[in-house]
Amino acid sequence: MRSEHALLPLRAFLGGTFVYAGVSKLLDTQYLDGTSPLGVHAQMVNAAATSPIGPLVSLAADHATAAGLAIAFGEVAVGLATLLGLVTRFAALGGALLSLGFFLAVSWTTRPYYFGADIVFVFAWTPLLIAGDAGVWSLSARLSTKGQDDAGRRIVLRGGLIAGAVAVVGVAASSVLALARRPARSSADPVSHVIAFVDDVVVGSSKSFTMPNGTPAHLLRPAPDTFLAYNAACSHQGCPVSYVGPGFRCPCHGATYDENGQVTGGPAPAPLVKIPVEVVDGQVVLA
Repeated sequence: MRSEHALLPLRAFLGGTFVYAGVSKLLDTQYLDGTSPLGVHAQMVNAAATSPIGPLVSLAADHATAAGLAIAFGEVAVGLATLLGLVTRFAALGGALLSLGFFLAVSWTTRPYYFGADIVFVFAWTPLLIAGDAGVWSLSARLSTKGQDDAGRRIVLRGGLIAGAVAVVGVAASSVLALARRPARSSADPVSHVIAFVDDVVVGSSKSFTMPNGTPAHLLRPAPDTFLAYNAACSHQGCPVSYVGPGFRCPCHGATYDENGQVTGGPAPAPLVKIPVEVVDGQVVLA
C-alpha cells in the first residue's frame, strides 16, 4: 500500500461516525423535544452552567431547534464530504470545529480529560486537515480533472447545481421529518400509567420503562416492599444512564449513582430525578 493510502481508515472512521451521529440525532424523537431532559435544549442548558463558552451555549439553547438541526446537518455534511473526498481539508476543519465545540460545551468537566471522546476527535481530524485526501478516492480530484476544458467545467457546474438542489430538498425534508417525530404532549392522567406488575420485578433488579411524555426511566426493587423510580437522564449532560446494579452509570462521561440516585463519582452535579411510584392492586404505577 502506498503512503497516500494511510489516511483512508481514518477517513472511513471519522466520516462514518459523523454521518451516523447526525442521522441518529435527526431520527431521535427526543432530540428536538424542548420538554425532554434528553433533548438538545436540556443538554445545552445543563452544559452552559459549567462550560467556558457558557454564554454561547446559552444563546444556542434559546434557539435550540435551529441550533440542533444545524449541528445534525453539519455532522452529516462533514461526514459525507470526508467519505467522498470532497473538499476534504474544509470538511476536516468543520469536523475539528464541531468536535472542539462539543469538548468545550459537553466534555469540559470530564476528569480525567481522556475519558471524554470529544478532545480525541479534535486531534483525530488534524491529519486530514494537514494532508487532505492526497487525491485518493477523491471526488474533488476527479472533478478537477474533468474541469480542465469547457465541457468539463459545464459538467462540474451542472453537477454542483444538482447536488445543491438535492441538498436543499434533503435538508428541508429531513427537518420536517425530525420536527414531526417529536412526541406529542399527552394530557392523560399519569396516575393510571402502569409501569410493571409487582411479580415481574425481582428483588435486587431493575426494569426500564418510558414515561407518558416519552422520557426513559428506571424502576428498582431494592427490597420486597420497596420500589424506586428515577428519570434516566444524567444530571451532567442528559445522557441516559444504565443500571449496573446496585446503581447507575452514565456511558457518556462516566458519572455514577447509587441505588438512591445520589452521585458517587464522575462529573454529575446533582442526583437523578426521583419519580414517585406506588403499588396498586399488584401493579407499580406512577403516583
